[in-house]
Amino acid sequence: MTKNLSTIAPLVFAPESGAGSTGKSPLQERILKLKKEKNAVILVHNYQDGVIQEVADYVGDSLGLSYQASKTDAEVICFCGVHFMAETAKIINPGKRVILPDPEAGCSLSDSCPAEKLAAYKAKHPDIVVVAYINCSAEVKALSDVICTSGNAVDIVKRIPEDKEILFVPDQNLGQWVAHQTGRKMKLWPGNCYAHILFSTEAIERIRLQYPGAPVVAHPECVDSVRRMADLVCSTEKMVTFCRDHESDAFIIVTETGMLHRLRRDIPGKTFIAGPTENCACNECRFMKMNTLEKLERCLDTLEPEIVLDPETVAAARLPIQRMLEWSR
Repeated sequence: MTKNLSTIAPLVFAPESGAGSTGKSPLQERILKLKKEKNAVILVHNYQDGVIQEVADYVGDSLGLSYQASKTDAEVICFCGVHFMAETAKIINPGKRVILPDPEAGCSLSDSCPAEKLAAYKAKHPDIVVVAYINCSAEVKALSDVICTSGNAVDIVKRIPEDKEILFVPDQNLGQWVAHQTGRKMKLWPGNCYAHILFSTEAIERIRLQYPGAPVVAHPECVDSVRRMADLVCSTEKMVTFCRDHESDAFIIVTETGMLHRLRRDIPGKTFIAGPTENCACNECRFMKMNTLEKLERCLDTLEPEIVLDPETVAAARLPIQRMLEWSR
């Protein structure tokens, strides 16, 4: 039965007092010690729990993190995120060992576009240009013409000639938003992020009534009706700059709840309210939360489980990523 949202206290990340906020637990200290011993770098996605973010070398989106790793002398990349993100780090850093705390940390969005189905579609439509959101498997990247992120998807699509037909995979909501922004007609793969489609207009409207002056900032993976309610639709990285520069001192953040920890840490003087769903005051990705401090410690201790990809897949998947970077200059 759907709960009455008015009875659920909203999850609010208010400004920190500063007292004791930098202390580490014994397990966190053990992780930092292992990281140094193993010559590792810890990459942590914005959606990870705060206790994991606090031991990170870098916190950010998946592509930005993978390129941060390529700039370090670390021999081991420990990626705290989901499986396709660790794969991306391996594609960009093929000479480094990439490990993931929980190999079962998958992604409903990535899983919605199996490589064999995309290959079959391409066989029937050989002239179509495949634009793949980076939230996909290494095999899907290898079948794509160009990769995009939620932050540069609009610019990437604008670079494709008007006479070319486009297939956007795997997120139909991001693809729909890009189509609206660019005016391009695109075929959209029927995939979505299960966490982002749980947000509803009714739930967002109710939280907005509680915080009438707080801008609503939504991720483009949300459904169209929710995006239309937002004051800004943007990537997680753009959320940081928008909230930092905006005059408001409170924001309603419509994405995975882990992002609020990042915002609170980077912008300590402001308050962040989790966009609720119909059933709860926040929205956590069950796959992201499969990574824990205990699994991270074990992963660094054993350097397992390791991400292993076929060299041909790595080479093929790197090409559309490189094309994205060239087009983004």
